[in-house]
Amino acid sequence: MNTSLDSTRPDPNRSSYCRRGMLERFRAGDEAAFAEIGARYRPALFRTALTLLGDTHLADEAVQDALLRAWRNAATFDTSREITPWLYQIVRRCAFSVHRRASRHPTTTELPDTFPTPTTDISDSVRHAVQNLEPDHRRVVELMYFEGLTQQEVAEQLRIPIGTVKSRASRAHNRLGELLTKQ
Repeated sequence: MNTSLDSTRPDPNRSSYCRRGMLERFRAGDEAAFAEIGARYRPALFRTALTLLGDTHLADEAVQDALLRAWRNAATFDTSREITPWLYQIVRRCAFSVHRRASRHPTTTELPDTFPTPTTDISDSVRHAVQNLEPDHRRVVELMYFEGLTQQEVAEQLRIPIGTVKSRASRAHNRLGELLTKQ
């Protein structure tokens, strides 16, 4: 039911209401007005950033940057204009900046918490090639790659100089390369 009292209340969903008080307060640096604008426009800004970037994490970053930039530049906002185009322009610029940063610094891929043991990952051809190595070379490869020992640890376990471990490992790598390319 619409009464004359209801028709005089400002509608918070209309831009004229937003214009009247909140934008003035926002421009003056009122944090509550900024929070209200952020809550109201964040979903739409996120959709725009997501459309431009195609990644939710990057879109979140762009929206966060845009809202921060809007807050820092609130005093320059012309309250006689709509805030939506101003915010969209800021989020577009921030999305481009985020994209540039992300392309310069590729993100790392998350690794699983556990890895399969090396022996379960090795194909039959590699196992066969390792078996065809000379016994001294094979033992170095097995200790280094199947048991995960360092060259120093292999030297200590086999009671040979580390230089010998390095030369055996190098010869084993070369021989494995030859054996695997023949197959």
